[in-house]
Amino acid sequence: MSDHQVSNIDDLATELYSPLPPRRLLFNYGMNAIAFILTFLALVPLVSVLWKIVGEGIGSLKPSMFTTPVIDDGFGNAILGTLIMVGIAALISVPTGIMTGIFLSEIGQGTHIGRAVRFITSILTGVPSIIVGIFAYGVIVLVTKHFSAIAGGFALAVIMLPVIVLTTEEALKLVPQSLRLGSAALGGTRFQTIFRVVFVTAIPAITTGVLLALARAAGETAPLIFTSLFSLDWSQDLLGPTASLSVLIFNFYNDPSPEKTHLVWTASLVLVGMVLLISLFSRIVTNKRN
Repeated sequence: MSDHQVSNIDDLATELYSPLPPRRLLFNYGMNAIAFILTFLALVPLVSVLWKIVGEGIGSLKPSMFTTPVIDDGFGNAILGTLIMVGIAALISVPTGIMTGIFLSEIGQGTHIGRAVRFITSILTGVPSIIVGIFAYGVIVLVTKHFSAIAGGFALAVIMLPVIVLTTEEALKLVPQSLRLGSAALGGTRFQTIFRVVFVTAIPAITTGVLLALARAAGETAPLIFTSLFSLDWSQDLLGPTASLSVLIFNFYNDPSPEKTHLVWTASLVLVGMVLLISLFSRIVTNKRN
């Protein structure tokens, strides 16, 4: 190594370990302070909402509320209705969304059909949920002449579908190309490569997207007002009006009765808890993937 190279290395080491100029230090501290302040401001509304819901709802929470319907000042039927409709939505949207995401990433990439499907899916992500409710009302409720859990599940499925499709596509794109080439080199067909190598590798990320879509669907209100309506008592079947936590909150938030006011806050606490549990589970899946 020449003396000139040694001198350059020494100069570089001196520059790396020397303190920053005052102007750069001031800029660095200023940007850190701005980031901290903006983060704090973003957390204030979230913490305030959670504090209010927990403070108002925890005192009225009773175990009996989980087993009695709304007509008896409980919300057991609303919890069951929410789970049923989210379950129906998952049965429709999860397989459809995953297969569509696989098509966009592995089969239709670069084709006109693939671009058209991706464009329509991207548009669906921005469609207001109330429009989805009107669509489901026209497609199912008007045809069957009944508000039902099936109609509500269909509306939630439409909301979940684009989230699952785009998440699946992005998760599959993150799979290294070397895995595909290795599978092909070992004699694997395209079908085997997609479903036994690429899809299996992306399952944790896909699961996270599905869980986030479920969390969003569990809190939707507008589509269910147009499709499942509401029920004060236990629903007898999937073809009748069905209660849900979000619609319960919407229906009774202006009720002057103190019992209904406490019921609204407690139902809000339970709904937030359900969404929080789903979100935490998605984080656990993500951490396991990492």
